Amino acid sequence: MDEEAFDAFYAGSVGRLIGQLYAMTGDRAEAQDVVQEAFVRAWEHRHRLDADGAPEAWVRTVAWRLAVSRWRRVRTALSFARRQGPPPNVPPPDTHHVLLVQALRQLPAAQRRAIVLHHLCDLEVKQVAAETNCPVGTIKAQLSRGRAALAGILADTDLDPRAGRVSETGRVSEVEHG
Repeated sequence: MDEEAFDAFYAGSVGRLIGQLYAMTGDRAEAQDVVQEAFVRAWEHRHRLDADGAPEAWVRTVAWRLAVSRWRRVRTALSFARRQGPPPNVPPPDTHHVLLVQALRQLPAAQRRAIVLHHLCDLEVKQVAAETNCPVGTIKAQLSRGRAALAGILADTDLDPRAGRVSETGRVSEVEHG
């Protein structure tokens, strides 16, 4: 089947196949997804598809098998989730942690990432540079600008650096680590 014949086959059968798979699955969005995926696979095999050899049946069969595979994956995932039991109770975040995260959100992404990696993940400047693929000097500048911006944002809050909540090394105390 050449490209033009495949295009005609697609146009003439896609709606019908979606309707059929919708009737089989009971889910229109799922039917659309599996039929489209089946047509992608049919396109890859279009040279072997014979226009007289029931290519629509081939696409329908592939779409049905895709739907069944999806159901199996969902069933397996649900079974796994049930075996895990309910999630553990997690206490709400500390108010200082929330305040710090809100302040960090106000920083540019690069400064925020450098601050978190250095101060909260306890990475050395050269480790932050390696992880972010930036020069050490750039990381130092981002840390300096980020700390200055955070000091302004956190002024007159419980985390005001002038109030002694930040140690002499410039590292945020364990309370803010969360």
